[in-house]
Amino acid sequence: MLRITRHDSFRWYDQFDMKKWFGESSSGWFSRDQIRFMTTSKRVQDRSKFKRIHDLEIVTEKWKILSKVLFLMELLKKEPEMIIPVRQLDQYRRQINLPKPHKISDFIRKSPKLFDLYKDRRGVLWCGMTKQAEDLIEEEGKLIDEHEDKAAEHVTRFLMMSIDKRLRLDKIAHFRREFGLPIDFRTNWVHKYPQLFKVVKNGDEIEYLELVDWNPTWAITELEKKVLGITESSSHTPGELSLPFPLKFPPNVKKIYRHSGRVEHFQKRSYLSPYADARGLKAGSLEFDKRAVAVMHELLSFTLEKRLVTDHLTHFRRELVMPQKLMRLLLKYFSIFYVSERGKRFSVFLTEAYERSELIEKCPLVMWRDKVQSLVGYRGKKKRIETFSDMSDMEDESLADSESCLEVEEDETEGDLVEGLCMDDDGEMVIEEVCRAYKDAKTL
Repeated sequence: MLRITRHDSFRWYDQFDMKKWFGESSSGWFSRDQIRFMTTSKRVQDRSKFKRIHDLEIVTEKWKILSKVLFLMELLKKEPEMIIPVRQLDQYRRQINLPKPHKISDFIRKSPKLFDLYKDRRGVLWCGMTKQAEDLIEEEGKLIDEHEDKAAEHVTRFLMMSIDKRLRLDKIAHFRREFGLPIDFRTNWVHKYPQLFKVVKNGDEIEYLELVDWNPTWAITELEKKVLGITESSSHTPGELSLPFPLKFPPNVKKIYRHSGRVEHFQKRSYLSPYADARGLKAGSLEFDKRAVAVMHELLSFTLEKRLVTDHLTHFRRELVMPQKLMRLLLKYFSIFYVSERGKRFSVFLTEAYERSELIEKCPLVMWRDKVQSLVGYRGKKKRIETFSDMSDMEDESLADSESCLEVEEDETEGDLVEGLCMDDDGEMVIEEVCRAYKDAKTL
């Protein structure tokens, strides 16, 4: 079979002599749409323009900046005096996604309401937080304490959805910020609820978080609560459900598709509850796929901003009994989920939770993040700050020889902080893989 690849941006197949290559009957063999379908592209955007939601792309772009600021604030928080040499921050470039030649000091200067820069007597440039930022850190600590019981419920329900009722602790750590968990999640927090879960180790000394006691009142999905109005039931047994998912189509999707029989059949199809035992489901079946949609819907409902990094979801395919081609499923049901292609790692949103670029229901921790976001110099032009105008080039070679810069000793708390923000390179979704997923979804 001939594989036609587009190397140039113009439609070269308009000049393609089909009869010369395939004979007189070629016009009935290859259509213009078929030729376009066989073309390849390294850009996901080329495959998803008609599904794109500009408002949610803005949310992703803002989060990319805010996540760097939050990481820096957490890093400073763990320092004894909440200050750190700027040169020492260079080792965290990967975590804050700030490659060279960009200067860390330039990034810090863009948020003068949150961070201070100053020199000591030896000429070493230091970074600290403003009084306003310190007050915000204190406020966040109180909010996390208030939220921890709800977070414990979500972690427990996460374990209840897993096939073995236990999950690797380092995998859950990737959801730390999305679930509103503290920095010391792995070292201290997991031991605060022994009646719900416990830390165990396998033969390879890998730590797992294991469910201690099944709570039937928590085996009710968020969708059941909304549609059926069920809140608590001590005798509830998870089983087969037949509930329609809230749909919110991208603005460019034609109305005829929104009311097609395929959507209607999907909504009426029964499926197994995410909390029921799914070992007997046949992979690839319609029931299997709809249950996977229900699992992702439930998991996204647990998060503060109803958004997760797709890489983090793929790590739980076996534990949650989900398909290997998870991205394909997310793209297929684009009226329930939205996949943003910004950056190396893609994010998936629960579309029903957003009205344009605003989260409809905001918990106190999300409102706190909004407050921090308002103080960030988001995508702003580099401003000349008079107070630090004589420090425009502090990260030069002269600082590298300074003996006053401290070496970092990574402790367990810092490990939690780093794991909550990044993963190993082999965990990243490859752009070409997602392109293939878009192509597969398009044929369904």
